[in-house]
Amino acid sequence: MSSPARRRVSFAEYLQLEAYSNVRHEFFEGVMYAMAGGTPRHAALTTRVIVALGSQLKGRGCEVFDSDLRVRVAATGLATYPDVSVVCGPLETDPEDRNTVLNPSVVVEVLSDSTEEYDRGEKLGHYRQMAALREVVLVSHRDAAVEVWHHDGAGWTSDTYRAGQHIRLHSIDCEIDVDELYKNLPGGAG
Repeated sequence: MSSPARRRVSFAEYLQLEAYSNVRHEFFEGVMYAMAGGTPRHAALTTRVIVALGSQLKGRGCEVFDSDLRVRVAATGLATYPDVSVVCGPLETDPEDRNTVLNPSVVVEVLSDSTEEYDRGEKLGHYRQMAALREVVLVSHRDAAVEVWHHDGAGWTSDTYRAGQHIRLHSIDCEIDVDELYKNLPGGAG
């Protein structure tokens, strides 16, 4: 039995449907993809990143956003909701939607069993095509390990930070203690 064909929609139709949906969706090439719900562990990691970055960036012209902020990759058309986004300077919004941002400096994805392969592969590939983006942070949900992809103007490189280390985000001059990020997390891995 073949799966039913998905009806393709325009970005404008997606925005209209998303405005009234009780479930968030990513959008790519005319198709809407429902986003998975999180776990207490995922939510705690996300909150800890927001708190750590927010306290360091206060008064420095950068704003930290949670997963309610929709980000669009202009080069590919992907519209998504990173777990955490940092925008420095004025927001550059999508010409089709003033609530969709095009210019994060940093995006953070807290991985999960259901999203890890996509986040490390296809989604990272989309993010790496954003002109303003300088760092992509992938936070493990299993182990005390954080992978940071840096863009230095010549290309992308990555560093992995583990227990006992401090994550260094050069583009926004911030550090996060890996041990503090993972200390006493609720729930099991996942």
